[in-house]
Amino acid sequence: MTVRTADARARWIAMHGEYKVPGGKLVVVDLDDDGGVLRNVRLAGDFFLEPDDALPAMNSALEGLPATTDAAELAARVEAGLPQGTVMYGLTAEGVAIAVRRALAQATDWTDYDWQLVHEPPQPPALHMALDEVLTAEVAAGRRPPTLRVWEWGGPAVVIGSFQSLANEVDQEAARRHGMTVVRRISGGGAMFVEPGNTITYSLSVPASLVSGLSFADSYAYLDDWVLGALDDMGVKAWYQPLNDIATDAGKIAGAAQKRVVGPDGGPGAVLHHVTMSYDIDADKMTEVLRIGREKLSGKGVGSAKKRVDPLRRQTGLTREAVIDRMIQSFRARYGLTAGHLTGRETERAEELVATKFTDPEWTARVP
Repeated sequence: MTVRTADARARWIAMHGEYKVPGGKLVVVDLDDDGGVLRNVRLAGDFFLEPDDALPAMNSALEGLPATTDAAELAARVEAGLPQGTVMYGLTAEGVAIAVRRALAQATDWTDYDWQLVHEPPQPPALHMALDEVLTAEVAAGRRPPTLRVWEWGGPAVVIGSFQSLANEVDQEAARRHGMTVVRRISGGGAMFVEPGNTITYSLSVPASLVSGLSFADSYAYLDDWVLGALDDMGVKAWYQPLNDIATDAGKIAGAAQKRVVGPDGGPGAVLHHVTMSYDIDADKMTEVLRIGREKLSGKGVGSAKKRVDPLRRQTGLTREAVIDRMIQSFRARYGLTAGHLTGRETERAEELVATKFTDPEWTARVP
């Protein structure tokens, strides 16, 4: 029998990680970090796996690996260690690898937090841009709990990504003709065509630890998973389409974007993940206002911007308000959600940013 000294035992750190495979099942891993080496790896979850001895085989494949092993190599080791003919349902080698990386990163889980809902009356487009920045900074500083903010639009808008060219993306004369405000957000990604009654937008402002151990691409799928469940409850079979779309057989219904915010004194910070969904759409107006190039359309495998988007109104048969209500109910059932409001400090800071940044032509046209 091996006897470990007190010093040796002190090196062993028990770690726990969880990861829900997109469109699949939950993978749970418990392991010990023995001075930078994986020990006592124990996989579990609500997945299906045949044959039974595939589970200990995966544990053995990970045992003794350096704690610095990246997700790609962890997945390769799992694959190589599986018995011939192994069949996995709701489970992938990549999902196992991500669960291990999340354990080593000491990632948190959705249910570790007291989530707050912010759902205010309609607000101007520029104020929405500012609120995303302010609320995520407040989460990063620990002054606000993780927050789901559902937007109500005070007017029609085109929202361009942080790095997009204003002239290349927007026909500004057409936007003026249709009374649309053009604003630039802090996250990357593509342009959003917004009409208040036709658009559903929400933001998640979350601690960075919630996506620890995930690649940038994996974090999109992870943070979108709850809304896929909500859509499924409404009869819409949707999936995450890399890098940042939510799609169905009939076409795209939503696009996501993210921004990382550093915490005070360089701390771990927070992540802004916001999604715009098409409840309905005036495709003719959209193609007048947005300059959707042929190269982008060809990359989506479609020949027309009008065919790219399939609205939720047609797919659900529900009112916009009912869709939002069901989304909120689904989030609350999964993770808990308490109604909250903007604080005076947050509102004041957001209004300052509207005046100094988000309505400043220099910001809007910072990439001309």
